[in-house]
Amino acid sequence: MTAIQFLVLIFSYLSGAVPYGYIFTRKATGLNILEMGSGNIGSTNVRRVAGRRIALFVQVFDMMKGFIPVALVLYFNQKVSFLNPEYFVQLVALSAIVGHNFSLFLSFRGGKGVNTTLGASILIAPLSVICAIAVYLLVKWQFKFVSAGSMALALMLALSGVFLHYSSITTYYLIICGGLILIRHYSNIKRLLAGDERK
Repeated sequence: MTAIQFLVLIFSYLSGAVPYGYIFTRKATGLNILEMGSGNIGSTNVRRVAGRRIALFVQVFDMMKGFIPVALVLYFNQKVSFLNPEYFVQLVALSAIVGHNFSLFLSFRGGKGVNTTLGASILIAPLSVICAIAVYLLVKWQFKFVSAGSMALALMLALSGVFLHYSSITTYYLIICGGLILIRHYSNIKRLLAGDERK
């Protein structure tokens, strides 16, 4: 890996690590989102604590912090050939997702990565993202649990690379993305099994 590639990965991680859920909730309500509700900085918990409007801002910004590093790499690779999108763009996307999940600015606490994963993946595997969102909406509508929809989305991402015949690199990337989302939903899985999950 070259020095410039390493710096791009650091930039992507820092982009993902900006805790918009924490920042916007603190600005709007004065509350610490880490101490409210589920303690998560994602838009679902923000909606419970700060309302729909703030949650929508968080959702958009969390998606953009995954989208922007990937878009920049793809754009600049057309201008200069110091980056290799055959594998590097997936690493950039994962760096942003890991930044969101384990933010340097929150002592490596963070969110569950759904919105950032969608934003980071839309230019890499657009059909997978569209299918995953459709599955999320269907499961959420049917069962009324955001967490169930998010986990169904994760499974769809992980499986879609095979069904849609993406390259092996992109398929592995989607499996990792889906796996990370499922791991971050471990506490939700326990609550769903115990019948304690909030609708």
